[in-house]
Amino acid sequence: MAVQENTNITTDFAKAQSIDFVNRFTGGIKKLQEMLGITRRQALSEGSTIKTYKRAVTLADGNVAEGDLIPLSKVEKTPDKTYELAYKKYRKAVTMEAIQRSGFDQAVQEADSALLRKIQSNIRSEFAAFLANGTGTAAGKTMQAVVADAWGQLQVLFEDDGAGSVIILANPMDVSAYLGGSDITTQNAFGMTYFKAFLDVNMMTNASVPKGKIYATVADNINLAYPKISGGEISKAFSFTTDETGLVGITHSPDYSRDNYETHIVTAPTLFAERMDGVVIGTIAAD
Repeated sequence: MAVQENTNITTDFAKAQSIDFVNRFTGGIKKLQEMLGITRRQALSEGSTIKTYKRAVTLADGNVAEGDLIPLSKVEKTPDKTYELAYKKYRKAVTMEAIQRSGFDQAVQEADSALLRKIQSNIRSEFAAFLANGTGTAAGKTMQAVVADAWGQLQVLFEDDGAGSVIILANPMDVSAYLGGSDITTQNAFGMTYFKAFLDVNMMTNASVPKGKIYATVADNINLAYPKISGGEISKAFSFTTDETGLVGITHSPDYSRDNYETHIVTAPTLFAERMDGVVIGTIAAD
């Protein structure tokens, strides 16, 4: 007997959950972009390479006698490191027994939410690990002193480009000590606490940053790149739910061999700094 018209069936709920996950994930990435001031988001092919650079300027003597040849100044942008973009694939299963206990919608929703938090955590950790390779240095006896020194270093490094707002990643314990004596309102996005500090500095917490250290750069030095999930040959073989950005693809399906209900996710957004000499590692000196 055919299913009655407008009856909600299991696949309807699965599609709704997939759309909800995509919206939450993409919304989190967009909020992170706003928070970091990222204006460059690049959708690239899987296997594309990301290159970071170092820049050196050789300024010729500007004191030139009348009629003499003006010497050339030289700006060199040399490649530093290369990284390959690759899809990251995740899978999580909910047992038939868990669905029976909690209900289909709640059991799958809880599993998806846990997976979303973990993927976001991985993106944050990878970004912090990337910034840890910065070549600039700053120091001070307090958090404020280190941030001020890093801010000054970045104004010098990006003087010709216009530094713009400064982004600071710091350990939550160091930030809590700073906040204890400050009247500042914090906000949360993408699993990170952030706030406007001073000197046009946006500060964010990240537990991957070692205690006593900060990572600092400017907004224009941060890029977001990812291999697009939507469209192309992928859509011919896989029925991922995604959106126009192609940042993430997700699908839900039953696994009858184990009586599980599985969530499959493919994504690969990568945050990186284009100039590693434009990343300053600050150290809070011990008393």
